[in-house]
Amino acid sequence: MIEYYLQIKQAHIGLVLLSGGLFALRALLSLAGVRHANADPVRWLSWTIDTGLLTAALMLLVVLKLNPFTTPWLAVKLCLLVAYVVLGTLALRRGRSRPARLGWTVAALACFGLMWSIARAHHPLGLLQGWLA
Repeated sequence: MIEYYLQIKQAHIGLVLLSGGLFALRALLSLAGVRHANADPVRWLSWTIDTGLLTAALMLLVVLKLNPFTTPWLAVKLCLLVAYVVLGTLALRRGRSRPARLGWTVAALACFGLMWSIARAHHPLGLLQGWLA
């Protein structure tokens, strides 16, 4: 499977961009009061993209022989992924007021940005490592 590494990595990166972009768009539409932000076809598209993203991530783990529980930067990224999903749910569906949904959206996007940073740097602090270390 190593011969497909580059294609899997490119698919993963593309799906990350699609997933994050769709979340940001849905969150902005939700904050603007547009009901279609959570319509079934949009949610299905989101689930489809996220399923492809998870599949590509698991394939990369297999190809690179990485264990996310023994590789510190992957462990942090996995924890942030859980936080991102929870915060995204609060931002899109569970937040009771517009200010609350805005706060959850900002927090979810911050998680997304930190995950991206960690993936780029292959370090648990991401690109913050130079500032905090």
